[in-house]
Amino acid sequence: MSKIYFYKLTVDDGGAPCVERGLLSLSICKPMIRRTAEKEDIVIGFAANSLSADNRLIYVARVNEKLEKGQYYRSGKHSRRADCIYEWRGGRFAQREGAVYHGSAGDLAHDLGRHPDYSKANTLLSHKFCYFGASGSDDYKKSFRLVAEAVKELGRGHRVHHDEKLLNELEKLARWSWALDGASIQGKPTGEPRCGVSHRGGGCGVAEMRC
Repeated sequence: MSKIYFYKLTVDDGGAPCVERGLLSLSICKPMIRRTAEKEDIVIGFAANSLSADNRLIYVARVNEKLEKGQYYRSGKHSRRADCIYEWRGGRFAQREGAVYHGSAGDLAHDLGRHPDYSKANTLLSHKFCYFGASGSDDYKKSFRLVAEAVKELGRGHRVHHDEKLLNELEKLARWSWALDGASIQGKPTGEPRCGVSHRGGGCGVAEMRC
């Protein structure tokens, strides 16, 4: 059974998620989602109040691939992507020189976990997504009122929703996004990347989606 994850973004600057060349990646922040989400799960990001008071929809993505144990940073295949901010150096992960995201004390451990296990070093990749960014809106509230209410009440804590009506609306919202048939970029990130700015914060909700 697939799952639908939804959460609030406090920062939308192209780092988490990172959308480049037809690929959406989630490699920094949201370690719980990156640890537990699997292929075919859906991730939906809404704006937190601090980012946009209307909690607008920022992106919808279906997970096509999950890279574990730091593969995203080790392989070199993704080294030119903006969110590939770590590299394997001297027997451990370290911040890549010139990285435009994070850089504050504790960010590496938050993103990847601690040496030597790096238990959080997972990356979700999606070729089936719709990223709205700054062009997103709160139009979803008109048709998906239970989702709107759940997003409004969502705080920092993680929770699992089992209410049948909410699950139905989450499924419909995911399918409503025509972007799940391919990659679509509808807008630019809300803000510019700034090193030292953390993407931490907001809450996450998880719902089972029946296939």
